[in-house]
Amino acid sequence: MGDSLSAEYGITRGTGWVALLERKLKQEKIPATIVNASISGETTIGGRTRMPALLDQHKPHIVVIELGANDGLRGLPVASAESNLRAMVSMAQQKKAKVMLIGMRMPPNYGRAYTESFFNMFKKIANETKSPLVPFMLEGVADKPSLFQQDRLHPLAAAHPIILNNIWPTFSGLVKKQ
Repeated sequence: MGDSLSAEYGITRGTGWVALLERKLKQEKIPATIVNASISGETTIGGRTRMPALLDQHKPHIVVIELGANDGLRGLPVASAESNLRAMVSMAQQKKAKVMLIGMRMPPNYGRAYTESFFNMFKKIANETKSPLVPFMLEGVADKPSLFQQDRLHPLAAAHPIILNNIWPTFSGLVKKQ
């Protein structure tokens, strides 16, 4: 479950990190089916609302949650995003799914207190729920303007292999335990 960063916003279908993940699993001969339930513009409350039906429909073994960026960009309270993310993790774990969180950072113009609280929220939830965490999916991308679309928010297709390289070590540890 994710937002535009996982829903291939502004790039050709099949070039985003989730599609690259699916190809990597096939290359590694790991039998897995990926369901990309990401929606551009999604917030944590939207994910929380959609989670029960998605869990019932797909019965996943692993749930990857890449949400929160839109909450942060809108300046919504960190406590609300934290509550929603924690609820999503709990729902998935109650259905016996393993959960992996993918963290995000906010630009510095949101102020130090907000940006630090937002970034630390992911680690706090991961620790409390014993869920693996990729601290910042855009590591090695965020500081390179040439890897972004003109809106400076959404990575180009060329950035998605880097994003996958950030996510793969944590994800592969989970999927190989299945």
